[in-house]
Amino acid sequence: MALVKVCGIETEYGVLVISAGDMSPTTASSLLINSYVSRLERKIGWDFEDESPQRDARGFAREGAMPPEVETHLVNAVLTNGARYYVDHAHPEYSTPECSNPLQLVCHDRAGEVILARSMEAARRLLPPGEEIVVHKNNSDGKGNSYGCHENYLIDRQVPFARIVQRLTPHLVTRQLFCGAGKVGQENVGDSDAPVEFQISQRADFFEEEVGLETTLKRPIINTRDEPHADPQKYRRLHVIVGDANLAEVSTFLKAGTTAMVLAMIEDDFDNGRDLRLASPVAAIRAISKDPQLSTVVQLESGERLTAVELQWELHGLARKYCEEQGFDFIGGDVVGSMVLERWEHVLQGLETEPESLASEIDWIAKRRLVEGYRDRHGLSARDPKLSALDLQYHDLRPEKSLFARLDMERLVDPEEVETAVTEPPQTTRAYFRGRCLQLFAQAIVAANWDSVVFDIGQDPLRRVPMMEPLRGTAQHVDALFDHCTSPAELLTRLGS
Repeated sequence: MALVKVCGIETEYGVLVISAGDMSPTTASSLLINSYVSRLERKIGWDFEDESPQRDARGFAREGAMPPEVETHLVNAVLTNGARYYVDHAHPEYSTPECSNPLQLVCHDRAGEVILARSMEAARRLLPPGEEIVVHKNNSDGKGNSYGCHENYLIDRQVPFARIVQRLTPHLVTRQLFCGAGKVGQENVGDSDAPVEFQISQRADFFEEEVGLETTLKRPIINTRDEPHADPQKYRRLHVIVGDANLAEVSTFLKAGTTAMVLAMIEDDFDNGRDLRLASPVAAIRAISKDPQLSTVVQLESGERLTAVELQWELHGLARKYCEEQGFDFIGGDVVGSMVLERWEHVLQGLETEPESLASEIDWIAKRRLVEGYRDRHGLSARDPKLSALDLQYHDLRPEKSLFARLDMERLVDPEEVETAVTEPPQTTRAYFRGRCLQLFAQAIVAANWDSVVFDIGQDPLRRVPMMEPLRGTAQHVDALFDHCTSPAELLTRLGS
């Protein structure tokens, strides 16, 4: 039986410095984050004790592969909602707390946007007049550089990694149909590439391999980083780096929800005899992105040829059969699970018949309508620089500047829930324990990370509380404990007993 798909999103935000002086992106990102966390009761740093980004799920690393660096010298904070907020590769990065279903994840991903917007406001108050740090929730700078929006999913350690590669790759290549963020033009242009006016995904240009460990160069469709942040004997944390950063809540919901369903089917070895392996995944992910008319046909290893929409219909059909047999416990219960299946079907029907009908739900379609409408009104060429500027402004997180904010996009979570998620952790994962500890006993916490909290109660040695089970430490598990503890020492005593 598939595990509950505990999930999270790590978003690296684009940062632009409007300044008369010379401020590097790293300095700007540090200022941005410090401006926000300095208002907290106490800034709790990240514990790097268990960081191991060089570990490869295949048991080896390709010759010459370079694991990501752990930048321990840069600002790295844990927030009361259980999230991580830090500088990564000269970008401000917000990692949501662990969530137990995709709708909860949408809420906490949106909370990250609010936190970045408030960070900009806080930084603006510290800078001289006319200077500003601007943040964009996008994936490329238009100059050949890309930054990521990574997802994480809890899966069973016993699942053969080769099975994950075989059966997840077709989904990751084609799901951009509903979770692509849209992009004017292209980057990493080859000699044989025809010019592209608009494409579905911001990230597709930057993927060069099918499987690998790296995340910044020679990016692979399937990332092999084996860093479970949980009991390594029982769990694997699948690190998905192929997704775009979404502003549309429906896109984020389907990105996480459909991937969780495909992973559950992989865990339970459910494929109904259907082999959807692609003959050339890297070529396919780029070709699909460059065809917003959705007519591109990709070839399977079997020789069969399908469009991306047809392949997604195959996956949806398998998922429906699987859920009819197994239920929805793995994805948060009947309500959320049914919502994923129904929305998935609705979007595929729209893509098949009238993609424009999805303009209030899907990022790339909303952006394309905006770009084409502006181009036609002003009589611009398809490669006019104004369209690239419009593309960038779609992702601007300043409420008064954001083009996305002006659109009538469908929302799946209530704004009040998002506001709560800015400071409060999810109640259904271990993030609840982490967040409540920071709320109640910040002065006694030295550091924290995904799977532990380190306390200093005035006695040697420091006390580390392990959290190796992602579904322990929930409100149901620990609320009574917190209700009866008036000090961190008492909490540690009760935990020890």
